[in-house]
Amino acid sequence: MISVVIPAYNEELAIGDDLRAVQAAMDGAGLEYEIIVVDDGSTDRTAEIARGFPNVRVISHPHNRGTGAARTTGVKAARGDIIVMTDADGTYPNHDMPRLIAALEGYDMVIGARKKEAGTLKWLRTPAKTFIRLLASYLTATKIPDLNSGFRAFRKAPVMRFLNVLPATHSWVSTITIAFLTNGYTVNFIPIDYYPRKGRSTFHPLRDTYNYLTLVVRAIVYFNPLKVFLPISLFLLLFGGGKAIYDIITYNWHFAPSTVTLILTGVQVGALGMLADLIVKRLNGPQGGEGE
Repeated sequence: MISVVIPAYNEELAIGDDLRAVQAAMDGAGLEYEIIVVDDGSTDRTAEIARGFPNVRVISHPHNRGTGAARTTGVKAARGDIIVMTDADGTYPNHDMPRLIAALEGYDMVIGARKKEAGTLKWLRTPAKTFIRLLASYLTATKIPDLNSGFRAFRKAPVMRFLNVLPATHSWVSTITIAFLTNGYTVNFIPIDYYPRKGRSTFHPLRDTYNYLTLVVRAIVYFNPLKVFLPISLFLLLFGGGKAIYDIITYNWHFAPSTVTLILTGVQVGALGMLADLIVKRLNGPQGGEGE
């Protein structure tokens, strides 16, 4: 059983075409599946249109809670061991779902990496997303071609480990990607086409970009804190050490208060990182993927 989860908020212009594409692709591949549309408090005909399709289960939030919250609701309701996610705005190639599922063989998650940015305010989104993606790639020690694609397939079991730390916002997909990469799960990326959305986007370029950035750092601190604390500690210690050498030469073995502060701060940040890493290892337990 494969569960297709589609979060939707005021997507009456696109959801009908998306559902037809999903059903045609899955039926054509001969796959056993269910479709779950999570209506996130829509005020248009989104839920009504979805309920008009056979074999589509609609779960409605009483009010808008955020696309991340809708994804979490869909994961909890899914009956399949494999979950496929897509959006209801006409942007993703839903006819490629069988290819996405086939690419999951031997992996815990496969992400459809978009070949180009086709969202609104492309001039702002592209550099912001590129910076955040490169930061996440550095912090996870993995080349990430697309951090926040909403078109992906994954095994349900490992995702259930992280539901309590996943946000209710657009950053849900970014956070689960980082969670997998920093906890030993295997992630595959395949290139996909990406189309202009139908209807009005709920993405706020400034607010959501800020949320993406803070959540990337927060997720790394939660899953792999040494990636953040260790570079800061080493920088402070090297800077403090260099200043100590300068003080020895200049002031005849008299150290300035700022030098002592730099070195002690570096030691404290390093110790804090080691303690945080110990806590994370203790809380998360053994790492490892679920792929077969």
